Amino acid sequence: MTDPIAVRVAFASDVARRAGQRALDFFRNRAELEIETKNGELDLVSIADRAVEEMIRQEIAKAFPDDAILGEEGGATTGASGLTWVIDPIDGTVPFLMGLPHWCVVLALTEGTETHLGVIDVPVTGEHFTARAGHGAQLDGVRLSLDPSKRLQQGLVAVGASERCDPVQMAGVLKRLMESGGMYYRNGSGANMLACVAAGRLAGYVEPAMNPWDSLAGLLMIREAGGTTHPYPADARLGLTMGAAPGVWPDLLAIVEAEFPDGLPEALRQPVS
Repeated sequence: MTDPIAVRVAFASDVARRAGQRALDFFRNRAELEIETKNGELDLVSIADRAVEEMIRQEIAKAFPDDAILGEEGGATTGASGLTWVIDPIDGTVPFLMGLPHWCVVLALTEGTETHLGVIDVPVTGEHFTARAGHGAQLDGVRLSLDPSKRLQQGLVAVGASERCDPVQMAGVLKRLMESGGMYYRNGSGANMLACVAAGRLAGYVEPAMNPWDSLAGLLMIREAGGTTHPYPADARLGLTMGAAPGVWPDLLAIVEAEFPDGLPEALRQPVS
């Protein structure tokens, strides 16, 4: 019997690479793009986001017509297979439009509460991150494995934020992180930073309210590389996103618990490794 996940592995990488090249063409001609705002002055969307997502949707519909799709720009469509593709055509639209390299194409494949596949393609650097549940995570085909001895004080912790976040609490996270001997980092693409945690470039990542299309692929990569993440609420549109190398997790968790005493999901106290 054909494994429904296995037959989608190569497809996911291929379509993400091709979507990345389509996005890169827009990036090189970004001065010509029409730009709109969504929920705030820096919550931007362009014709590139919509065109790249539509390309991915068409490819999925052609190859796997019974699969459901959830995309940042196009919303949700239903399917009969029980599998859902979760798409962010350009995560890091603001860096993209400002000519910065920190943006990526993101695909995840889910079934209920489980994320089966994750792909993050970074066109400017040519890097391609992949993960399959139970089969590990890779960067350009090389398996990723996190150093269990790495501590919070030995690396950068990425902190994501948006208009949905309380500025006072976010400032508190940065303060507590620095008081603990750590240092913060941010580049404008949550998915890119999650992939960098899986690759060991960043010690951890935390963002209080993050969409599934930004979160799920990178969280799977961190787990498959040997790190620890919180169980993102599969039925939610927003959730606390957090992942770290195993030796970094306890200190990062303590910082988040201290700053969000009333808003930390109980499930976060039972991390997934």
